[in-house]
Amino acid sequence: METLRFLMQNTRGVLRLGSAAVDLCYTACGRFDAFFEYSLSPWDIAAGGLIVSEAGGTVSDFSGGTNWLFGKEIIAGNSAIVMPILQKLNA
Repeated sequence: METLRFLMQNTRGVLRLGSAAVDLCYTACGRFDAFFEYSLSPWDIAAGGLIVSEAGGTVSDFSGGTNWLFGKEIIAGNSAIVMPILQKLNA
């Protein structure tokens, strides 16, 4: 809840369409600034995470590592946005 409060106070809003794949694609093309979620399966995020990476974005797990596909947690976006969120998640 603390992370959600931080995002609500420091962004223009939080939006979720209900599909991690679509949310990640919207992040890759710039419609969304960032995406984060936990408890997702690899098939929910594999294609979208690759699309964000190929678009030049940052994709990681909540510790800033590379285990986002099987680690059940993902954050994606550009590094200027992802880093402050990671810092808050790890505080």
